[in-house]
Amino acid sequence: MCITGRRIKMEQDSLLQRYRRDRRKLLEFLLSSGLIKEVRTPSGSTSLSKADFDKLSADHILHCIKSGGIVDVSEASKKYHAESAHPIMIHSKLGDSYFLTSDPDIAGSPPRRVPPSTSVSSNNHASSSSSKLDSFDMKSVETHGDDYGLKQKAEAAAARASFRDSGIPSLGLPTLKTGLSDDDLRESAYELLLASMYFSGVEMFPVEDRKKEKNSKFLSRLKSKREKPHSRPQLSERHSELVDTIRAQMQISEAMDACIRRNMVQLTARRTCGQIDLPQISLELLIGIFRSDFPNEKSYIQWKSRQVNILEELLYFSAELPETERVIIKSCLAKIRDTKEWDVAMSPAQRVEIISSIRQVASKAFFQQGKFGLQNETYYWQAAYHLNIRLYEKLLNGVFDILDEGQLIEEADAILSLIKLTWSTLGITDKLHDALYGWALVQQFVDTAEGTLLEHAVLQLQRVVSAKEDDCNEGQYMNSITCLKERNGSQKKLNLVQSIFLSIGTWCDSKLQDYHLHFSEKPVHFKKVVALASTIGMLSSADCADKVIVNASREKIKRYVERSVEAAIGRVAITVLESKERTHPLALLANQLRLIADRELKIFFPVLRQWSPESMMISVQKLHQFFGERLIPFLKGVSSLSEDARSVLPAAYALDNELGQLYTSSLEEQKVQHSPRPYLDHYQIEKVSGPLIIDWVIGQHTHILEWARRALELEDWEPLSFHQRQAASIVEVFRILEETVDQLFGMNLPLDITHLQALLSIVFHSLDAYLQRVLNQLVEKNHLYPSAPPLTRYTETAIPLIKKRLNEYKILDDIMIDRLNELTIPKLCIRLNTLQYIQKQVGVLEDDIRNSWAAVRPSLNQTQAEEEPVEILESDSLTHNETVDELFGTTFNIIGDTAKDIGQKTCDLIGTRVVFWDLRDAFLFHLYRGNVESTRLENFLPDFDTVLDNVCGVIDDAVRDVVVLSIYKASLEGFVWVLLDGGPCRAFSDSDIILMEEDLLTIKEFFIADGEGLPESLVEQEAKFAERILHMFSLQTETVIQMLMTASELISMGLDSDKQGHTNLGDAHTLIRVLCHKKDREASKFLKVQYQLPMSSDYDDTPLVDSTSRLPRMSEVLKRSTSIRWNKKRQSSFKSMKKKIQGATNEIRNVGR
Repeated sequence: MCITGRRIKMEQDSLLQRYRRDRRKLLEFLLSSGLIKEVRTPSGSTSLSKADFDKLSADHILHCIKSGGIVDVSEASKKYHAESAHPIMIHSKLGDSYFLTSDPDIAGSPPRRVPPSTSVSSNNHASSSSSKLDSFDMKSVETHGDDYGLKQKAEAAAARASFRDSGIPSLGLPTLKTGLSDDDLRESAYELLLASMYFSGVEMFPVEDRKKEKNSKFLSRLKSKREKPHSRPQLSERHSELVDTIRAQMQISEAMDACIRRNMVQLTARRTCGQIDLPQISLELLIGIFRSDFPNEKSYIQWKSRQVNILEELLYFSAELPETERVIIKSCLAKIRDTKEWDVAMSPAQRVEIISSIRQVASKAFFQQGKFGLQNETYYWQAAYHLNIRLYEKLLNGVFDILDEGQLIEEADAILSLIKLTWSTLGITDKLHDALYGWALVQQFVDTAEGTLLEHAVLQLQRVVSAKEDDCNEGQYMNSITCLKERNGSQKKLNLVQSIFLSIGTWCDSKLQDYHLHFSEKPVHFKKVVALASTIGMLSSADCADKVIVNASREKIKRYVERSVEAAIGRVAITVLESKERTHPLALLANQLRLIADRELKIFFPVLRQWSPESMMISVQKLHQFFGERLIPFLKGVSSLSEDARSVLPAAYALDNELGQLYTSSLEEQKVQHSPRPYLDHYQIEKVSGPLIIDWVIGQHTHILEWARRALELEDWEPLSFHQRQAASIVEVFRILEETVDQLFGMNLPLDITHLQALLSIVFHSLDAYLQRVLNQLVEKNHLYPSAPPLTRYTETAIPLIKKRLNEYKILDDIMIDRLNELTIPKLCIRLNTLQYIQKQVGVLEDDIRNSWAAVRPSLNQTQAEEEPVEILESDSLTHNETVDELFGTTFNIIGDTAKDIGQKTCDLIGTRVVFWDLRDAFLFHLYRGNVESTRLENFLPDFDTVLDNVCGVIDDAVRDVVVLSIYKASLEGFVWVLLDGGPCRAFSDSDIILMEEDLLTIKEFFIADGEGLPESLVEQEAKFAERILHMFSLQTETVIQMLMTASELISMGLDSDKQGHTNLGDAHTLIRVLCHKKDREASKFLKVQYQLPMSSDYDDTPLVDSTSRLPRMSEVLKRSTSIRWNKKRQSSFKSMKKKIQGATNEIRNVGR
């Protein structure tokens, strides 16, 4: 026992000596360093060599060196004594951190009790709150000219906060006359518990040393490394671990525990009666424990004083003893309290005599008959209940983990079973135990905020409420344990259970009066506190049939809701006034009030609805009215969507919408939907914001149209990137449209169908204007076809004549030539990519607008839902949905169809330009010119392959195959043009037809590309017309002439099959061209006789290039295609194209005449 104490003291002395030695070395270094310029001492000496370094402040000397090097020894000594009188402080901003002067492990845990409140702290708090309000940052308020009544609300909230007391009221037990502290009670309670265990007949046997230390999991965390097991009498092994846990929980040292056990063994050996009382325990310990059992004098004096105070409290102040016995008690206790007399002057025999005198008086009191005739009742049950209850509370506190006071230890149930052994001494009954244990749990919850404690407390207090009524004697005993409680300004006596319930009820009431403050951070506690209030009778139970009690509970809940919401509003006012944000105060206020409403709905209303279904409606009305009174003046001054309006209106609308939904839900909760339904007086935000939004949309409309026009004017039709092959202008147009959509719906203001119409009008006109400008930049493909040559009949002549020259070019004006120069194949491909992008992106834009509109529609229907019947709402909803669908369909279908049509026209223009313009010289004017055999089609395929490679390198994958199909169709069209409109230089014999059929097969195979190009079925379908034309050349001349005569008769009868300029196999125009190009005398003779056509030999077959036409050759076209910048390795070879062409059924375009 003493070895451990001496070791601790030695360690402390060693640390102190080390500290002094280090400080002395520091001062010696400073003295020898030359930093000290002057030394001043009371004796006038100029040296520190004779100064006591242990009594000088090192900090003061360092400060003197920094200040100039002049050291005053007397000031350094005074500074040292001043520092030693107080803990060493850390120079933190708060000034509340310090070093402990004692070992925390030895000192134990901090006190459990709450420090007493003083009026000074409340006044200081109130003044600080007031000064805080006076220092509100009013810049935002000054900006708007008014604080909207928030400062008054904030001042009221601050005033309430200054008087708030979060502690739980005490029980009001009679005070202890001797001033026993909590530590005194805790240590005495442990002594009682050990004595009760020994006197209860628990098996005991002496053990010199434990063979095996079996510490519990809890004890192993607490056991000090300096503590060693001692040789002492012990309880049986099955109880030893539990007792050690209790000892550690109640912070009793092993040395003191050993002393207590030793004396309890001796007391048990002398006693024959199985019941023990507190005076016996204290007397036995006083006679059996000595000064040498303690590590120092102070500890012994404190221990002895505690034992004397226990005896004085029990025998002198509480017991009703004769005056003579009271004098004896007072005299004996005074001698024990006097250290010199008791520990020095008195002999052991004299001390025994003093103890015997006290024991005689205590025995008389102990054997007095109890007042209530209860089993095991002693005189002290009623006489010293104020001490007994406090001791029992300390025993109950032992079940809370001292390392984590919010948790019960694992051995809690076993400890409670052992604590029950003290009931006969302290006068505890089942009902008192349940009430006190519940009280201890509630107190621990108040200190730790651990919710499981509250759950246990509710269970314990429910047992108190549901316990059967006490019999007459027990009831009288319970009522004799009185507490003095202050209620409604007067003091009233209550029994202990009533006092416990009143204290808990008062605490619950203080929390529920402002439940938004106390339960917002830990909402799970709210339901438990309400359950606790219901358990102790503050609120009616769920199955209560008494309407009076139910109505009283409902009214109480209503008051809680009103006061809590009022307090929450006040704190919000403080938050808004203190905010440094540049947002308008009303916007901040609305957002904060929404948070209150949200907490009310999700946390508090589900619990309160059991007693008050209208509680949600009460809070909604209060929040709505408070904000509405401040919003209405602001709405009257709104004339545009200014920055303030953009912040306040959406916040107010969101608050109004949310409160409206909560109000409707509350009405449904009260089942009043079929009766006349009151509704909120909404803020009418839509009436203010509606016209303002229309003005804003109109301004955006003009801005976007101008922006789109400028973007298209600057467009050079270059691809945006390798992966994004559309033009940059269309990306910019969609970006600004998407921003407009986001801005409109991002305002979070009420929108109606008029606003939707205005928005869709912006989308339509912006994209339509863009498409029309793209369309106007195109040219008609008919301008690209060569001029129609004169019809001639085939003749052969050997006589040289002056021949006529043919101008095979169509003369175009300069404007058309310039436009064609701009519409190169790569730039046309970028246009086509852009049109494809528009078709895809309008779908995305439509989905975005639909989703945004659908998101705002539920909120729009909420206001109507409060006032309109369900049938009318459903009818209006159907009509509205049809109108919206029609708006979307009209807008986006037209845009999509227009983009598709322009895309088709662009695609056709690409094919026509390739064949009839870019390859006119290389292909069209040289194919089969003069003779077929020397100008076969295969000679021109490399030109087609070059064009296709360039096209595939710039066209988007989605439209690449469509463009290739357009080029294929144009090549067939050019092939047919050579057959029918090839001019005087082309005439075909039967042997030529075979070669041309082979050429047609070649061009088909070229575009099929071994299955990797266009689908074979599609290629064959598009080539049918050319095949039939070739077939007509293979017919006998008589047959063709007969067909021509038949067609001519139809013309004379007005039944011409050639309609709208389209080429038809059976019409006269086609048949006469077949005869003109047929190398056959009979055909030539027929044409001469019937149509007087000139001979083909009259015309020069050398092509004449018109210098004014500025027609580009293929080489020039490729050089001018500056937009093709892709690496050749990245170019997609036409032959590697995959089969993506869908089946097409359109007939090949007819050749224009």
